[in-house]
Amino acid sequence: MTATEEFTYSANDGTNLYVNKWTVESAERPRAVIQIAHGMAEHIKRYDIFARFLVRHGFSVYGNDHRGHGRLAERNGTYGYFSDENGFDKVVDDMLLLTDKIQSENPNTPVILFGHSMGSFLARRYMQLYGEKLSGVILSGTGGNKGNSVKVAKMIARAESRIRGRKTPSPLMTKLTFGAYNKKFKPSLTEYDWLSRDNEEVRKYIEDPLCGSECSAGFFIDLFEGLELINDKKNIRKIPESLPVYIFSGEKDPVGNDTKGVRQVYEAFLEAGLENVELKFYEGGRHEMLNETNKEEVYQDILAWLEKHL
Repeated sequence: MTATEEFTYSANDGTNLYVNKWTVESAERPRAVIQIAHGMAEHIKRYDIFARFLVRHGFSVYGNDHRGHGRLAERNGTYGYFSDENGFDKVVDDMLLLTDKIQSENPNTPVILFGHSMGSFLARRYMQLYGEKLSGVILSGTGGNKGNSVKVAKMIARAESRIRGRKTPSPLMTKLTFGAYNKKFKPSLTEYDWLSRDNEEVRKYIEDPLCGSECSAGFFIDLFEGLELINDKKNIRKIPESLPVYIFSGEKDPVGNDTKGVRQVYEAFLEAGLENVELKFYEGGRHEMLNETNKEEVYQDILAWLEKHL
């Protein structure tokens, strides 16, 4: 049985962040706690099935809705907006506070950070700043270093911010960032076919009122600044060399540039001296491997990695 709980906790600036918790109904402590960082334009409740799978195998799961997402955005009307300043690192610090909460409730229990898509970028920054807090990291649907194109995109986002305001949704930045993702999957049924081959999962994403909102120019400035931070070789070398990392991706994931960007991340970790990095691609898989047609295989592979490292 899975015990579920929702609660809020206060961030450093007083923002109340929404958390979901899935725990083992047992007198014994969990084998480990998995902390999930969700992706862009979604929310933590989308991970319910995956979390319940982990609980059945003895793990507890915690995850918060990031700023500008989920219930917090719904309450404040701040969809797709992190913060007035230092938004990317502020979201990472929110994750750190949740880790502290996890450790206070589960003393002497390993914490594994799972990050998907934007959450994988946040997790990579977390590894650089607070990696010693973790017993492992799992990265899903991550992407590589786009170099100068990120600098150009950041300049455009700043111009958008001056014209439209930091908090205003930016169709231009959305189109520039994600506009080409669906092209390789034509003829497509929806504009989100790039997420998964499972049409039912795509339908659920589209019909979810807390998914798919356009993000603001300010958000994109924060995101691009974060991408520069996580791809800086000096920062990558700050990751503890002994920290185990598992990276997986769909072979056809446009965020990972059809494996090229994901391999780039893998190689950057190895170059920085990380001693235990594993990489797996799924043939034909798209962006959300946890919601793909072969998700049971993906779940079992994650479980096998967890058991090997615990």
